[in-house]
Amino acid sequence: MPIVDVVDWQNKKVGTVDLPQGVFGCDLRAALVHEVVVMQRACERQGTASTLRRSEVSGSGKKPWKQKHTGRARSGSVRSPVWRHGGSVFGPKPRSYAYSMPKQKYRAALQSALSAKVAEGKLVVLSDISIQQPKTKLLAEGLERLSGGDHTLVVLGNGQPAVVQAARNMAAVKVLSPDRLNVYDIVRAGVVVISQQELGRVQEVWS
Repeated sequence: MPIVDVVDWQNKKVGTVDLPQGVFGCDLRAALVHEVVVMQRACERQGTASTLRRSEVSGSGKKPWKQKHTGRARSGSVRSPVWRHGGSVFGPKPRSYAYSMPKQKYRAALQSALSAKVAEGKLVVLSDISIQQPKTKLLAEGLERLSGGDHTLVVLGNGQPAVVQAARNMAAVKVLSPDRLNVYDIVRAGVVVISQQELGRVQEVWS
C-alpha cells in the first residue's frame, strides 16, 4: 500500500496517508494508457472537414465538346475530378471519430496512470485545499510551491467554489471532481494535487 506525505499550502509535511492499493498501487500498463489517450483525443475531434463531390460543385452537366474528331481528349463534364474546379474524389466529409472501449479497460488505465504519478512522486495530497478568497493570485502562489510551475491537475469535490473560480484564469491548471477524472488529463498534468478529503471518493469511484 503506497504511503505518501500530506502537506499544507506551504508544502510542509503535516502527516502521512495510506493510499488505496487498488487505485494508486497498480502496475504501469503503458500500452493500455496510450490506447485510452488515443480514444479520448479521437472523441474530442470535431470532424467538420468537408469537400465537394462532383455532384456538388458548380458547373454544367453538358458534354463540353463532341466525343470524336476534335483532336482533344474526350471529356464528359466540366465537373470531372481531373478538371480544375472539379469535384473531389475521396475528400473528407463531416463524420464522428468517436468510439468507446470497455469500462473495465478504461478503469484499469486510469488506475495505472494514477499509480504512475505516485511512483514518480508527482502526486501531492493536500491537507486542506480551501483558500480564503476566490483570487487567482492566492491559488497561483500555493500551487507554485506545490508543483513548481508544472501543469497541475487539482482534484477536489464540489464544495470549493472559490478554488474553481480562482483557477478559471490559469491556463496551466485544471480542476476536476473525482467522478470526472480521466486518463488524458492525468497523463498531461505534470503534478496531480488531491485533497485529502477526496481520497475516499476517488477510491469509491475508481476502485
